[in-house]
Amino acid sequence: MPAKPSLLLVDDDPLISESLAFVLRGEFEVKIQPSREETRRLLQNLPVMPNLALVDLGLPPNPHTPEEGFAMVKELLTFNPKMKILVLSGQDSRQNVQHALTLGAVDFIPKPCDIDLLKTRLLHQAMIFEAEHHQAKADAANAEADLLPAAQTLLIGQSPAMESLNAQVRQFADSPFAVLITGDSGSGKELVAQALHTQSRRRAAPCLTVNCAAFTAELLDAQLFGHTKGAYTGATTARSGFFEEADEGSLILDEIGEMPMELQSKLLRVLENGEYYRLGETRVRKSSARIIASTNRDLREEVRNGRFRGDLYHRLSILTMRVPPLCERGEDKLLLLEHFQQFYASMGTTFSLSEEAKNLWRQYSFPGNVRELRNVVIRLGAKYPGQPISVEQVKAELEMDVFDATQTAPEDNLELIIQQLNQGGDFSLDAILLEWERRYINAALQTSQGNLSQAARILGINRTTLYSKMQRLSKNSEEENAN
Repeated sequence: MPAKPSLLLVDDDPLISESLAFVLRGEFEVKIQPSREETRRLLQNLPVMPNLALVDLGLPPNPHTPEEGFAMVKELLTFNPKMKILVLSGQDSRQNVQHALTLGAVDFIPKPCDIDLLKTRLLHQAMIFEAEHHQAKADAANAEADLLPAAQTLLIGQSPAMESLNAQVRQFADSPFAVLITGDSGSGKELVAQALHTQSRRRAAPCLTVNCAAFTAELLDAQLFGHTKGAYTGATTARSGFFEEADEGSLILDEIGEMPMELQSKLLRVLENGEYYRLGETRVRKSSARIIASTNRDLREEVRNGRFRGDLYHRLSILTMRVPPLCERGEDKLLLLEHFQQFYASMGTTFSLSEEAKNLWRQYSFPGNVRELRNVVIRLGAKYPGQPISVEQVKAELEMDVFDATQTAPEDNLELIIQQLNQGGDFSLDAILLEWERRYINAALQTSQGNLSQAARILGINRTTLYSKMQRLSKNSEEENAN
């Protein structure tokens, strides 16, 4: 009998969580947690991550606002980028729905919900998870059999940015040096890292991935370097770490910018001479694994702020690759649409877009990058299997507030501007320009999920200038409120 899909249920209302667990336990293995902190502790000690998560937005310590739930969605994806996250919440404003989906949730179900509908949507996502899991295993088998490397087929795109990236993969694949891959969340950094491995002479050896943001310092130390029996509470047996298990293969360090400072010196030692120690052991061990690190942070900024070692940064960044965000990839958005429709074809994603909908698809920036685009394809396929889809139906799945703010410029409404000027009165050009500046900055910050360096790059200014503008806008707002 096949194992049930595992489901993590995060809700601070015990009546709701226990009732849902009761009605879902026939189809799922359910684990319940009431808060983000307790969920983190659970996942740090689970040997296998859940397939699915059902998350409320209103979580402690501020259950009347959605911020903690949004943070939970992002955090779950750092533990397991392949997890399917569904939001179940009464805070179902259009803005909250769209933002949750942009962050990486695959579905949003308002409370109260129809239980049969909830089961159907969860089982649909469980089926998608299994399909992706089997495809990944098949790709890995092909790579090991020295057939066409899986990652080579997955780096989809014909834009100049993607052609340049594919050329870099071929150029760096067999280099012995560490590679640092940078790029926005959801842009495909892990696929690029896997492509470096599968297109190298190391492809028959293991390729292991560890997420540096998913563990405490002690647990990450044990994961990377191994530990002896009794090295820490819960270490009942000795075990090898990822460096040892990777052997002559590749070790992908995802979210390297989150690595605790106390472990950075140990990683630096491995990069310099291949030496490391298991936690609780004095015997020196050697590693021949190639290090591939990835991050969505600006590590130079982290070094300047004392949060990342400069010597480690220079060791990791001998070879650097930047994965372009989807907004820089033009027609690749349509190629990715076709790819995901074919990949999920057995689940009903053979819909078609009207020409107007295709134009919107091209123009939309996809702030959540490839992950957001994939999730939109899945949702459209689930809602409109085999049907033609209008521009309004596509708009309903996109974060149009951000799109509208970045697409509509003042000069697009010339007649309205002339009318305002003719009215006279208290018109102020400075106030108008400040308001548009505020809109563009807010849109860039939302697109970059609050990352100042990325927002500055989107706006075409440096980080210091952006920070100064934000301070000025904040001061003006305070003065207006005071008046």
